[in-house]
Amino acid sequence: MSRIGKRPIAIPAKVTIAIAGQHVTVKGPKGELARTLPSEVEVSQEGETVTVKRRNESRVARQLHGLSRTLVANMVEGVSQGFQKRLEIQGVGYRAQVQGRNLTLNIGYSNPVQIVPPDGIQVAVENNTNVIVSGVDKEIVGNTAARIRAVRPPEPYKGKGIRYSGEAVKRKAGKAGKK
Repeated sequence: MSRIGKRPIAIPAKVTIAIAGQHVTVKGPKGELARTLPSEVEVSQEGETVTVKRRNESRVARQLHGLSRTLVANMVEGVSQGFQKRLEIQGVGYRAQVQGRNLTLNIGYSNPVQIVPPDGIQVAVENNTNVIVSGVDKEIVGNTAARIRAVRPPEPYKGKGIRYSGEAVKRKAGKAGKK
């Protein structure tokens, strides 16, 4: 039995779950999420908990068991608390700002880079160098943060670029001086 898959999911007070076959809809104070789970697993609700069980013991069903449980748990956490990713911009003259809904990055290219966040994702900037990506869907928050980081990933010599908050960048020594 999957160690992750067999754990029940606790439902907070303001969250409601609707299960229709393989389609799971979760509503909460932050929003609403829906997902269709694979046919190898079955979802059931008993009181204030939700459990995910395998329909059979095939290899695919065992692989999808823990994944499906985690997806439902992330939906519940997202609509109750939300998710956020923090990014840091390092480099002389590098900065970010929000114009309307869009994020504008000035990071050493000849023109500023515009990033349009998907629906349901909010982008905020603190101190011109800290970007906060937040929303209810963990997958979309992570993908949006990765798209922003990919514009200028941190380089190994000076460490300039966009990195996740707390990310360690391996530094290289660079050229040795002339003897």
